[in-house]
Amino acid sequence: MANVESTSPAVRTPLYDLIARQTPKFTPFAGWEMPIQFSGIKQEHEAIRTGVGMFDISHMGKFILAGENLVESLQPLVPSNLARLQPGQAQYSVLLNPDGGIIDDIIFYYQGSDRGVLIVNASTTDKDKAWIIEHIGVTGITLTDLSREKVLIALQGPKAAEVLQSFVSEDLSDFGLFTHFETKLFDRTAFIARTGYTGEDGFEIMVDPEVGQRLWQELLDRGVIPCGLGARDTLRLEAALALYGQDIDDTTSPLEAGLNWLVHLQEKGDFIGRDVLEKQKAEGVSRRLVGLQMQGRNIARHDYPVIFEGKEVGKVTSGTLSLTLNVPIALAYVPASLSSIGQSLEVEIRGKTYPATVVKKPFYRSPHR
Repeated sequence: MANVESTSPAVRTPLYDLIARQTPKFTPFAGWEMPIQFSGIKQEHEAIRTGVGMFDISHMGKFILAGENLVESLQPLVPSNLARLQPGQAQYSVLLNPDGGIIDDIIFYYQGSDRGVLIVNASTTDKDKAWIIEHIGVTGITLTDLSREKVLIALQGPKAAEVLQSFVSEDLSDFGLFTHFETKLFDRTAFIARTGYTGEDGFEIMVDPEVGQRLWQELLDRGVIPCGLGARDTLRLEAALALYGQDIDDTTSPLEAGLNWLVHLQEKGDFIGRDVLEKQKAEGVSRRLVGLQMQGRNIARHDYPVIFEGKEVGKVTSGTLSLTLNVPIALAYVPASLSSIGQSLEVEIRGKTYPATVVKKPFYRSPHR
């Protein structure tokens, strides 16, 4: 999820009118008018960690890709081996530029029969669309942009499956993480994936606006807590999930960002940025994205300097007070030589430095996944 605002008039999702009835606080986000919180970030955060909550994420980019040899045509755009996927499986990956920088982080859902769904960040939807079309146009693959036409609801938390089960005939226990299927929801086609951006179990549900509006209201009637972007950010940071535009961007490589697990060099042929990643793999990266835990109650925020022996050596990319762990946490890029677990560093906050320690990521791992 990218953190980029637009100066253009904000777009509203098909759920806006329903959401406005709960009188949340709205904020401009990536060109959209989105709820930042409803009952409060702490309450919403706890609902996801302990029960169930829901987000309107209809602002995300939604592409349908179709054509013969779809997987083979997409392989040059990502460092992940999409040939691993069976129909009904999904892969988190990144689009790379020739310098190995991350154009965007994405999820590709392979449906089989040369068809798939691609979910991208809201602020990069147009850029991603142009990039993909430029590189697959000669292959005969078609891209249908449903970003403004579909509702996307994230139902998240340890009780998400229990709540969703009453709406679908499929046995949700048959579907593990990063799987997906099409079904009928209120007699209309629905795309449901067991994915999310919170570190908890959950589902992302893509449907037509009328179905999405009915689903949102019925979930509300069943006591599901509506949640805003504020809680989504605190939840994803506890799970050390990258935020595009802050923790990763077109100047950071997946190896620098700790996304080594999605780079499949030995299984892949040529792809954009491969030579850069091969060199980084062989020689090592000069910097790494690390997890930091602050001592005391001082919170390291985005762009705060990271200090070692009196010198600035890096920058904080994201930081918050962990509402689950009750300690300040942050992500930061630091030299590889200072990235080991237990490394002592400092963060400059309003002209003063405060101690921090490099800790293992993620900060929080759900017992429910």
